[in-house]
Amino acid sequence: METGVEKESLKAASWSMLPGWQHENLVPAWNTFIQSCKSLERHPSWQEVCAQAATLRPANERAIRHFLENHFAPYQVINPDGTTTGLATGYYEPLLKGSRKHTNRFRYPIYSAPDNLLTIELKETQSSAGQPSLRGRLQGRKIIPYYTRAEIESNRNLLKGKELLWVDDEVELFFLQIQGSGRIVLENGETVKIGYADHNGYPYRSIGKILIERGELPAWQVSMQSIKQWGRQNPDKLKPLLQQNARYIFFRELPTDLSGPIGALGVPLTAGRSLAIDPDSVPLGAPVYLATTWPNTTQPLNRLMIAQDTGSAIKGGVRADFFWGHSPEAKTQAGKMKQQAQMWVLLPKQYQE
Repeated sequence: METGVEKESLKAASWSMLPGWQHENLVPAWNTFIQSCKSLERHPSWQEVCAQAATLRPANERAIRHFLENHFAPYQVINPDGTTTGLATGYYEPLLKGSRKHTNRFRYPIYSAPDNLLTIELKETQSSAGQPSLRGRLQGRKIIPYYTRAEIESNRNLLKGKELLWVDDEVELFFLQIQGSGRIVLENGETVKIGYADHNGYPYRSIGKILIERGELPAWQVSMQSIKQWGRQNPDKLKPLLQQNARYIFFRELPTDLSGPIGALGVPLTAGRSLAIDPDSVPLGAPVYLATTWPNTTQPLNRLMIAQDTGSAIKGGVRADFFWGHSPEAKTQAGKMKQQAQMWVLLPKQYQE
């Protein structure tokens, strides 16, 4: 490839291949990209294009399109098997009711990262392929796996003193961990913003897939809403189901003036324009043209997004998670989004890994 891109997941493309490109409103994604440049400008491949982007005046539709088509080249994302179609899901910033104190109502803790959680870096070892670090804890002179979700939830003494906040709904808390960030409304009306801090080292396991395998829900019906409804109808089965996902997420309190949750790139996410991707396939921070459909419809949703986040369940070439925001509509759209998609990455013409 002319740009020096050698990723097996990317194939040189032309602008005419992007569905609806000439009709896309580029201004919102452009503003999101400028946010990304706060992080990208430290990388040599992005320094020049970010510096030039910052001077674009006026940043109107025509100027942005001319800039992108002259400074970037499109690459279609392909899967390991050579196909170009994959899956687009959605996520959002949940809103929960909570307290800074444990009460009869607010009895489910949100934990900050524990002091005894160890991160073992594997980047320089032969066993590091696909897994740059592990999590664990010390037991004597041995490092052993950290506590599972079931262990943490069944023994509150394990993380005593690390309670960040308390909430009133264990299912909403579970989905908060899947989303990775959220807002907690306290009884006095104060809103506390929280974001991902760390995890306990276990791989994510989809409880939706478990319900399908058990015959509890048909595949076409599985969504966040249907899983919550199943939980209300099967309260005795709920906790054992949730604990099938051993992965546990720890949080940190964020500044209240942030415009959105902090993604993996280190900048606030933008509703409807930020995308979570697999960084092994798509460079974090790059503009991505997503061609999919609106949740549960065949109506085209073709949009320029920015790859600003990652996720434990977002693995593979054509795999994306669409950030919808924090509104009630965002929750609904994210919960039912499971659409086929194609993706094109826009990279600076002189891009080098």
